[in-house]
Amino acid sequence: MKFIDLQKQQDQHHPDGGVLKNKIIDNITKVINHGQFILGPEVTEIEEILSDYVGVKYCISTSSGTDALLISLMALDIQPGDEVITTPFSFIATAETITLLGAIPIYADINPKTYNIDPNQIEALITEKTKAIIAVSLYGQTANMKEINEIANKHGLKVIEDAAQSFGATHHQLKSCGLSTIGTTSFFPSKPFGCYGDGGACFTNDKNLAQRIRAISIHGQVERYLHKEIGLNGRLDTIQAAVLLAKWGIFEKEIKLRQEVANLYTTKLNSIGINSTPYIDTYNTSVYAQYTIKVKQRSEVISILKESGIPSAVHYPIPLCQQPALNNNKSPQSNGTHINALTASNEVISLPMYPYLTEENINRIISSLKDAIKLD
Repeated sequence: MKFIDLQKQQDQHHPDGGVLKNKIIDNITKVINHGQFILGPEVTEIEEILSDYVGVKYCISTSSGTDALLISLMALDIQPGDEVITTPFSFIATAETITLLGAIPIYADINPKTYNIDPNQIEALITEKTKAIIAVSLYGQTANMKEINEIANKHGLKVIEDAAQSFGATHHQLKSCGLSTIGTTSFFPSKPFGCYGDGGACFTNDKNLAQRIRAISIHGQVERYLHKEIGLNGRLDTIQAAVLLAKWGIFEKEIKLRQEVANLYTTKLNSIGINSTPYIDTYNTSVYAQYTIKVKQRSEVISILKESGIPSAVHYPIPLCQQPALNNNKSPQSNGTHINALTASNEVISLPMYPYLTEENINRIISSLKDAIKLD
């Protein structure tokens, strides 16, 4: 059994005819034939499709989800010594990009149900040095962006939604990535909408920000060989855009299938007494980038699953507030401050999740879990 089966995805029927794999090959062949490997027409095409889908004026594709975050922070003029409030329970890129600019990540604890940043923990952390909030949309659903935006507006702060795991999800019927000053996402292959390498994008309704994001992603260039600021090489490859264009034809179908798989998981897990299944806020939908539960004695549970040929993963075993690379004694490191994040890091486990996971395999997973939880 695979944790994510991208090969099975390639065999799916494509609305243009044939299977997805052949559509991807055709799109890549077009790029090879026209030879515009950097900023080719496919890049413009996917940006237009995605901006329309999210419901914002501008989409600027990037070389990765990490670079999308870094470029966004640069576009917001985050400077050394500035503070950016974020979650301690995320992939390192969330805080790494803040630190790379010499700014300081300040961690607000998470909501223990959703694992997303708790808006009630944010306001007490705001100081005169606070410039922005990065709210991560973890496991496939957004944080409470409405409340976070209200806090930010009250204090004159900018908000970035780190939506690397939630592209396609909704919040109060609005699409993830279109909920704040800037939304960013990742097209890493395992994401709900992924390419075949690294890729990402920034989304905004602010024309000036969009222009600056675009310039920063091409070395700060505003005209050929005219560089008004320091930027980076942060462009999406044309071949990756071609892959995304092919996969766009099945994306909405895959969201529905992910939700069906998740609902089946939840029903079956609840029936054997596992109630730590994903909690989705009533105003949200999730694309289930991961299907994550909590268990005691996690290492033993993982071992039993592995013996049964069932892969699993832990997202994330070490919270950012305890990462050695980020622990510079400038941001709060007290364990008590982030008790929900610390608890989650010790107990979460992600099960196989992809749109084409069969009920037969889900039953195998449930059976193995039923044996494993006898340890608890």
